[in-house]
Amino acid sequence: MKRIEKREDFKKMRRSIEHGTDEQQAAVRSIIKQVRTFGDQALYELTEKFDRVVLSKLKVSEKEIEKAYEQIDEDMLTIIQEAADNIRFYHEQQKRQSWFVTKADGTMLGQRMLPIDAVGVYVPGGTAAYPSSVLMGVIPAQVAGVERIVLMTPPQSDGSLPAGVLVAAHESGVKEIYKVGGAQAIAALAYGTETIPAVDKIVGPGNIFVALAKREVYGIVGIDMLAGPSEIVVLADEGANSRYIASDLLSQAEHDPRSSAILVTTCEQVATATINEVKKQLAALPRKEIAQQSIRDYGAVYVASDLDEAVDVVNELAPEHLEVMTADPLSLLANIRHAGAIFLGEHSSEPVGDYFAGTNHVLPTNGTARFSNPLSVDDFMKKSSIVSYSRKAIQDNASKIAKFARMEGLDAHAIAVEARLEDKK
Repeated sequence: MKRIEKREDFKKMRRSIEHGTDEQQAAVRSIIKQVRTFGDQALYELTEKFDRVVLSKLKVSEKEIEKAYEQIDEDMLTIIQEAADNIRFYHEQQKRQSWFVTKADGTMLGQRMLPIDAVGVYVPGGTAAYPSSVLMGVIPAQVAGVERIVLMTPPQSDGSLPAGVLVAAHESGVKEIYKVGGAQAIAALAYGTETIPAVDKIVGPGNIFVALAKREVYGIVGIDMLAGPSEIVVLADEGANSRYIASDLLSQAEHDPRSSAILVTTCEQVATATINEVKKQLAALPRKEIAQQSIRDYGAVYVASDLDEAVDVVNELAPEHLEVMTADPLSLLANIRHAGAIFLGEHSSEPVGDYFAGTNHVLPTNGTARFSNPLSVDDFMKKSSIVSYSRKAIQDNASKIAKFARMEGLDAHAIAVEARLEDKK
């Protein structure tokens, strides 16, 4: 892990993923064009090319779901169901209702809240299976009232999907599951194919090609965010447990070689002990090579002069995940302005939020927590403004509106409201 001596040195560690390389952008645009032009045929060919799998069909069958249930043990099924209940409970608190207000002059104003009609949830594959990402993407959409939810995820080498992913999808009530991954999955969701009707919005994390594809199709469909590799910052004082800190840093480092794991502490002894613990724990990890590269390139330790400076550093980093391991973590919460998810206290390990607490683990990365939010029920709702003016309201305000319009040089706007003044009926 790097020792960061000056705060400005953190800027050298930032990972920009939104634009990718010229070659990556060109590859994604080519894939999208192929899917738009050739539909299902392109999906079969691209799956064979990138996943090295020859599929006979794209959609998951009932038999495949039944087989998944046979492969998963009862304890794991119960855990998935309980996690789903927790996630549903949390997201039900987020749901907002339409509202209307009336004023004395007969004006009615309001906001109508409606679910999006059709949503695509992308679940990454590759080096790991992510049933948790199924629950995190699907359940908020269901709470919002989305009628059609489509799940897309890449197949394994034998053409199947992981049993946990299928069980989580079925437990969540998903009816459409397709064995398609990468940029081609995003293209299929955005433009539709013979088998896969297009959706209105795409959510869920993925690799650089998925992120670039989401960027390309934005405007044709909505997207949630352009999420990059996972990241964690631990804010710790002199009483923090270095073994806990190290294990939590590595919990994110094992995701991806470009994941970021940073300790900001007020104590030199905690910094040194954590570095030693990371080395020790790293040696025993099954995903050692991935975590090792992440820690080497994007792992860091910074010793702050006091907790005020430590909080300032956290706000500058605006991390995806923030753990606060201090004597009184709640007292710092008011000053923490930028973080996707905040975990308070030494028992609130980041994986608690990844899997079970109920909060969403699809979070803003790469400093975007400064202006964006975790995936939520709001991401699956759309809003319409409602305006109803009475005759009295238009008479009282038409001249003001017309004057405003003419200041902008838009006479037709002014005439449209003035016409109501001329009508005596």
